[in-house]
Amino acid sequence: MEHNSVYEYLLDVKEKRGGGFLVLIDPDKSQSNNFLALAESAKENGVDALLVGTSFMLNTNFSDVVKEIKSKSKVPVIIFPGSFAQITPYADAILFSSLISGRNATYLIDEQVKGAPVVKRCNIEPIPTGYMLIDSGATTSVQYISNTNPIPRDKYDIACAHALAVEYMGMKLAYLEGGSGASQAVPCEMIQAVSSYVNIPILTGGGLKEPQECADRIEAGASFVVVGNNLETDHNFRYLKELTQSVHPKESILA
Repeated sequence: MEHNSVYEYLLDVKEKRGGGFLVLIDPDKSQSNNFLALAESAKENGVDALLVGTSFMLNTNFSDVVKEIKSKSKVPVIIFPGSFAQITPYADAILFSSLISGRNATYLIDEQVKGAPVVKRCNIEPIPTGYMLIDSGATTSVQYISNTNPIPRDKYDIACAHALAVEYMGMKLAYLEGGSGASQAVPCEMIQAVSSYVNIPILTGGGLKEPQECADRIEAGASFVVVGNNLETDHNFRYLKELTQSVHPKESILA
């Protein structure tokens, strides 16, 4: 890797391309031939990094899945863990996340204390991340499992206060997400309010399906957008290129 860290790479992507595009792979929700094909073609289609994570890991061994994805990918593979059990040395980095929008101690600190020694032992890069669940109009997996309430989608002041706490606690990213199964994306107005209030990069995902929706979030102030497994069914990845182009306003990805 040309950069000293995955985090430095992500910042460079934001600077050079105007925004970053991350694909979230949930192995429980897709077949391996689909997400491995996606991983293999990610770089040539403009994807900047892959996130891998799931709520339960019902279908297979998480470590084996990450190892397979990493063997195919030419972009960084970053764990977005559902629990401390989803930590493996085969990834490049991990979003070392705290569910800052919730008040359930398990996901604020307990999982993190259990996971920190494993991250150290695996020698993968931790990227401290404040995870903020935003109401998306539907009960999402993370809301159900964490037993926490999302931030109301029209309460921009609450979102700003949480994101500022993320920054002041020394975290490197604020992740505003609607959650898996989101019926609505995080509002552009909320992203704009938060991005103008804090000095750390913002990721946003959940409910994003159209190129214009992704472009609007970058224009509103997000540094990175995250789109999930619905991309894996088109093995020509024409639609993926449209999405990645929409978040790279400083350049054009050649077809």
